[in-house]
Amino acid sequence: MHTNKEEIYVVWFKRDLRLEDNEAIENALAANKRILFLYVFENSLIEDPHYDARHWDFIKQSIVNLNEDLKPYNTKVLSVQTEVVSAFNQLISNYNVSTVFSHQETGLLITYNRDKEFARYCRNNSINWVENNNNGVLRGLLNREDWFDLWEDYMCKPLIKNNLKASSCIQIDEVNQLEKYFNVVDLSTKKHPYFQRGGTKMAWRYADSFFYDRHQKYMKHISKPALARESCSRLSPYIAWGNVSIRQIFRKAHQEKTALNKKDLGAFVSRLRWQAHFIQKFEMEHTMENASINKGYQKLKKSISIEYQTAWREGKTGYPLVDACMRCLTETGYLNFRMRAMLVSFFTHILWQPWQDASQHLSQLFLDFEPGIHFPQLQMNAGETGINVLRIYNPVKNSLQHDEDAIFIKKWVPELAELPIAFIHEPYLMTPLDQQFNNLTLGKDYPKPIVDVKIARKKASDVLWKMKNDFEVLKESNRILKKHTLSNRNKLLNN
Repeated sequence: MHTNKEEIYVVWFKRDLRLEDNEAIENALAANKRILFLYVFENSLIEDPHYDARHWDFIKQSIVNLNEDLKPYNTKVLSVQTEVVSAFNQLISNYNVSTVFSHQETGLLITYNRDKEFARYCRNNSINWVENNNNGVLRGLLNREDWFDLWEDYMCKPLIKNNLKASSCIQIDEVNQLEKYFNVVDLSTKKHPYFQRGGTKMAWRYADSFFYDRHQKYMKHISKPALARESCSRLSPYIAWGNVSIRQIFRKAHQEKTALNKKDLGAFVSRLRWQAHFIQKFEMEHTMENASINKGYQKLKKSISIEYQTAWREGKTGYPLVDACMRCLTETGYLNFRMRAMLVSFFTHILWQPWQDASQHLSQLFLDFEPGIHFPQLQMNAGETGINVLRIYNPVKNSLQHDEDAIFIKKWVPELAELPIAFIHEPYLMTPLDQQFNNLTLGKDYPKPIVDVKIARKKASDVLWKMKNDFEVLKESNRILKKHTLSNRNKLLNN
């Protein structure tokens, strides 16, 4: 069957768009076979409602960067738009593809089913598919008792160097010939004024500036919607799409840590651990994409309001900080963690809407959309895990505490920019005379509040605190704790 075809290996890029510290590439180099680098823009994922054009642009920019890094080896990534099985059907008509290397993906149900289909395809075509560990997240765990030690061991292993040689790769003219058989993707993208650009080169620009000086106010500004944009690392999209590995950043943070910056960089490293912790949880609880991890909360019924949901999505709720956060997220793809939590809390608690109805809208907006972070965080902030502290964020209190000078609100809700500070956080307190004096009419120039926060918070608090004592909720809470409790959990919280 393969007698007249060259035997090659394929490195299938997914969320690992880098050359350094890439185990799939290292393993592909272990045998004396030429390597083809492949990225498949899958139609099924492009059409999936969790994704947005901003994600595909980031990936395209990452591949452009990869191709620049691959130039010395006279090769490039074959970037095609089709389904994965269709791509390999074409490849095996040109080559004897004996082995495929990739990283395990803790993704959506659609990618999980895709991987099962591809595994069957490989078995039927005598292809060996080697899936490598991704950032220390382990497949097939029954409990988390030793997970932290295993993860830390993985982080402390030597970084994998790029050992590519031109002789190891399918040459660029051959890749160009292969392109004739495919729907090749145009990798050009428009420059956007606010979105971070993809690629390993950009990832290290952000990392270097963070470790050089931006980290100095990391803890002081972490909850501030405006200031966090500079003092936080901004590495999340580069980690989510694999422009850098967690291990690279983990090791860099430890190298840079000193007595002076121990608190800030220690807090940053603890969040790298939490990132892996949540992805590991999702890996072990795949139903979280559509249903509450705590089955007791699945009987919680909420009346869907299209009016409320539309106002929330458009940033027109009548609460300035909520609206500023949504508009900022829409335009930039980034929001700091506390404000993300507040957006979810407002939707699920104040508006009393099911978290599932917020999921796809937020995933489309987050440039750093990572399923293993997205769904556990959604459910935690919606108060439907049974094991986390119930937090019902007050948007006015957060506005006064974390945007006290209204710098963030003025930027993203410009119709309020000329109001005095006394009103900018709570414009609904203006009397008709105040509105006339400030040339702003509530309900016309800026919406009146769509709900009363005080009443809504009390309702949500009463219902959810009562549910924490529900028999099925308690039973599920015990199951979750037993499955996911770490034997040395405190290490996650320490430096």
